[in-house]
Amino acid sequence: VQLQASGGGLVQAGGSLKLSCAASGRTISNNGMGWFRQAPGKERDFVAAISWNGGSTGYADSVKGRFTISRDRAKNTVYLQMTSLNPEDTAVYYCAAAGGSYGSNRKSDYRYWGQGTQVTVSS
Repeated sequence: VQLQASGGGLVQAGGSLKLSCAASGRTISNNGMGWFRQAPGKERDFVAAISWNGGSTGYADSVKGRFTISRDRAKNTVYLQMTSLNPEDTAVYYCAAAGGSYGSNRKSDYRYWGQGTQVTVSS
């Protein structure tokens, strides 16, 4: 599976961005999916996860209420809608496909990773 993340960019504080993660090579419709982010000099941290059918989602406390993860199984794509962005959200955002049907906040549960897309929030 190849995962291609896109949609990153430069945005002012308070703004919004929508990230996309398109899968190719095979379907991800039965995989849990997740988004992680890594700021310079920091660990890669969990952001959000979604189950295979979209029925279950989870978020890091730092983004709860501001970010929304969703998926379109027919398009083999997962999204991350980000609102009320602040400079602390600046990072490279990675999408990942879990080995099972449910996402989680553990990096070790994910089998495939995309290349990342840069999100920069200016104050």
